[in-house]
Amino acid sequence: MNEQRISSLTPIGDVLARVAALARPIAPREMALADAEGRVLAEDVGVKTPWPAAPAALLDGWAVQSDAVADAGPYAPVFLNPAPVWVDAGETLPRGADAVLPPDAVTGAEVHVGVTAGDGVRGAGADAAPGHALRRAGEILRAADVAALQAVGISRTRVREPRARIVAMPGCDAVALAISRAVAAFGANVIFVRALERALADEQTDIVITIGGTGAARDDASVAMLRRMGEVAIHGFGIATGESAALGSAKGHPVLMLPGRLDAALAAFLVVGDALLRGLTGAATSGPAMPVTLARKIVSTVGLCDVVPVRRAADGVEPLASGHWPMQAIARADGWVFVPPESEGFPAGARLEMRAFP
Repeated sequence: MNEQRISSLTPIGDVLARVAALARPIAPREMALADAEGRVLAEDVGVKTPWPAAPAALLDGWAVQSDAVADAGPYAPVFLNPAPVWVDAGETLPRGADAVLPPDAVTGAEVHVGVTAGDGVRGAGADAAPGHALRRAGEILRAADVAALQAVGISRTRVREPRARIVAMPGCDAVALAISRAVAAFGANVIFVRALERALADEQTDIVITIGGTGAARDDASVAMLRRMGEVAIHGFGIATGESAALGSAKGHPVLMLPGRLDAALAAFLVVGDALLRGLTGAATSGPAMPVTLARKIVSTVGLCDVVPVRRAADGVEPLASGHWPMQAIARADGWVFVPPESEGFPAGARLEMRAFP
């Protein structure tokens, strides 16, 4: 008889409590901002001095004192002596200037357009001011964030970048690739390892995630190996699919063992793996959630949480599967919704949050 046979399922609340004990934030490290896209910030990011430090031109044009040209117009031009000064966008305004006119507003020393103070000007500290965080600890840096932070003179930042070892049992490579994409979305450094024993013995890692070999089939032995080399805290999750997943530790780092079937692996990862990575990185959220209205009811088993794939319909979203998901349900899904273990499901018209699949 296979020693991995599961006698009972652990309520998901107890599983997540164990996750909280296992997944402490890893030590942050400093890196160049240009390399930090997709990583989770370990601290708030901001500037120490106002940016720009002094009023600067918002556009290419003529720097003027607004009071001197307030009444200028096409039929009543104002002659300036000295003549207006040309400034390029981003250039600090010359002394006394408080506005920038467009290029065609000046002919020689004659101004043909009136202006008020601040027109065409980026004020001191308008882009960034000390004491106001531009991005917060726990947020994932987007490409646009990197560009914006570089624009205000920030070149380095501190992030948490977990070292993740992904192990695929034979026949599970495609599922492992999908899970690795989800892990990488937390800014983790993902490394594939073929040998489970090697991954569990590796001290230079922050988390090991395995795919396959968690059930009671004749050749399933992943959980048994973890029991020999580390600790199995839980084997059997209270999830409507993904019941054979396991959680434990080895060499001081958490180990998540996912089933080899795609729907079971995804369900267990989206609930438990997500929580583990948020714990390691300090990520504030697991990604954006979209409010949706349920077009058809969802029926769920009390005591088990449920991850339900859904697809957009004319009057909201409709569930595509419950419990085991056929491949067509995954391929057609626009996202998934979570049903907590204390719920029997949701009626049509319920307002829920939909999240994206990896």
